[in-house]
Amino acid sequence: MSEAVCPAGYHGYEPFDMNNPFPAYQEMRKEQPVMFDDRINHFVVTRYDDVKATFDNWETFSSENAQAPVRPLGEPARKVMTDGGFTAYSGLSARIPPEHTRIRAIASKAFTPRRYRVMEPLIRDNVNILINKMLEKGDAGGDLLADVAYELPAITILTLLGVPVSKIPEVKDWATSRAVITWAELTDEEQIPHAHNMVKYWNYCQELVAIAKSTPSDNLVTDLVDLQSAGDEISDHEIASILYSLLFAGHETTTTLISNSIRVLLEHRVAYEALVEDASKIPAAIDEVLRYSPSIVAWRRKAVKDGHIGEMPIPAGSNVLLVMGSANRDESVFDQPDAFDIGRENARNHLAFGYGIHYCLGNLLAKLQARVAIEEITKNVPTLRLKREVAITFGENLSFRVPASVPVEWN
Repeated sequence: MSEAVCPAGYHGYEPFDMNNPFPAYQEMRKEQPVMFDDRINHFVVTRYDDVKATFDNWETFSSENAQAPVRPLGEPARKVMTDGGFTAYSGLSARIPPEHTRIRAIASKAFTPRRYRVMEPLIRDNVNILINKMLEKGDAGGDLLADVAYELPAITILTLLGVPVSKIPEVKDWATSRAVITWAELTDEEQIPHAHNMVKYWNYCQELVAIAKSTPSDNLVTDLVDLQSAGDEISDHEIASILYSLLFAGHETTTTLISNSIRVLLEHRVAYEALVEDASKIPAAIDEVLRYSPSIVAWRRKAVKDGHIGEMPIPAGSNVLLVMGSANRDESVFDQPDAFDIGRENARNHLAFGYGIHYCLGNLLAKLQARVAIEEITKNVPTLRLKREVAITFGENLSFRVPASVPVEWN
């Protein structure tokens, strides 16, 4: 898709090309802020106020299509998943009230600040272990994504769920399959191996619920099972569906957040050195990264009745793509939006975690891990820099802007 010549009518926008979508976003905000793109059959929304209002209007613009494959499953992949008993559904992001309201209220009881606080020493220890392994490479340099950001969030979320860390390669493989089968353009043949992975992934989520019931321990899965036992209305299938979401969103987007944070900071050397000098600026810098280069640049909604976005009528049944990566650079909200400024006063107004009833439940854990990672990297490797001879590219995807690598070196 990214190699195709984009007709002038699309304002330079290529839905799956994540290498540098921002100039196209800017033109769309100016010329056609709500544009129907027949290539993906979505209304594409790029202005901040429109994106925010649409997120907030869940009665008209439902989240029910948020996890649906961008390209429908071919018959071979569908058969693999049906025969394998795949019945997974979104934990929260694709559910709608009242079901969403009920499950989110229960999940919120398990996602407590206490759980996060007790994780911080473990996160810090793991960051330092990974940094030291990378530094052992010496003059060869390293890849911040592969060496540090790849494993850290996976270790964190697996520990939180009581999953052995030895499962990281499998979990990462399953997460990759979920990402590409849902948000990429695959042929029927290309979908098949990922369909097999999805079956394994879902079966493991159900197994975790069974383990928590037979052998309770101090982890988030047991917390959810205990809430169920205490009378909260949540089924085993719904608990497994929450795990299905966590074993993906709980690490993939945080891996990208850490990678993008270091990448952007090193591209803006003055900002990186400011954090070396004063770690108290790191939380604000993370919000500016989330605004400037979010892990998720676009998310989907479906009109369940006739509505409007801005002045554009949206017929019932229409698919809508809300481009947070564009909204976060809207000139009407952020002064000099294409500039990266860790001192920006309103950076926290970004929409990287969504808005409204589906605002990301795991945002505090993601920001905690990014903060600890940046603290330890700036403290231990103040001379860290990007390798100039290696260009950083981003994988093709409709929603996730993930660098293929972040090659670095140091003195």
